[in-house]
Amino acid sequence: MVGAGISTPSGIPDFRSPGSGLYSNLQQYDLPYPEAVFELAFFSHNPKPFFTLAKELYLKNYRPNIIHYFLRLLHDKGLLLRLYTQNIDGLERAGIPASKLVEAHGSFASATCTVCRRPSSGKDIWADVSMDKIPRCPVCTGVLKPDIVFFGETLPQRFLLHVLDFPMADLLLILGTSLEVCLTIGLSCSFKASGCA
Repeated sequence: MVGAGISTPSGIPDFRSPGSGLYSNLQQYDLPYPEAVFELAFFSHNPKPFFTLAKELYLKNYRPNIIHYFLRLLHDKGLLLRLYTQNIDGLERAGIPASKLVEAHGSFASATCTVCRRPSSGKDIWADVSMDKIPRCPVCTGVLKPDIVFFGETLPQRFLLHVLDFPMADLLLILGTSLEVCLTIGLSCSFKASGCA
């Protein structure tokens, strides 16, 4: 189970670190409160702050770091049953096959129209985002929202794999997360309840 702390060595800020965390540096986006940038109601009303932040964070050339290489080594040695990540940066995709990866908060790899629900490749939105434009659906002109989980949205179906995975696991590694997010607390408690801890 991994969180934002594994990506900070790659230059991506975490969310909660005082002074350097993402929530500490959102005043420039004129938000009512920092978490609003990831709230669906706010996004529906004003998607610009989210896409401005996305451009700043994800159009840079971030590279996997030693922690990502360690996770890949676990996979290569047949020691990784599954990797659950809270991260939306996609760096785990560099070394872990999709079948072993559960992106609990989704990713920027795909997007969905907020009006007609038409799926789209995440790559389709970046041309607009890089030019400070709101990405729009080519069919209905609704806003294309990356398939990341905003506050109040349900987790992806793949997240439920933990019910099957945890009884088979010998060890749960928790890396780069403070366990302040509900899903990680639930996962670690689920692991303990399965008799593994």
